[in-house]
Amino acid sequence: MSTEDPVIPVFIPALVAMLLRAEKLKGSPLAQDEVIGIRDNAACMMMPASVKAKLDEKRGYADIDPERCWEDWVQFRAETSGGEAGN
Repeated sequence: MSTEDPVIPVFIPALVAMLLRAEKLKGSPLAQDEVIGIRDNAACMMMPASVKAKLDEKRGYADIDPERCWEDWVQFRAETSGGEAGN
């Protein structure tokens, strides 16, 4: 592994999948503290960015960025629910 291929956290299962399931179980949109809590308590593995890219390709989507978890979640919700994120 070279320094040109940084090691990054990868959530297993994908963080976006965990958030979707939590929101479905709750029956309403998740609050910011809930999203952050799910991220902070989720299992992840550290892997080279190149391996994560291959995983994203296999999944068919890129997971949300854990450093921008709330912002990415709000954007994902807006794109997948017709702009109803946060309602």
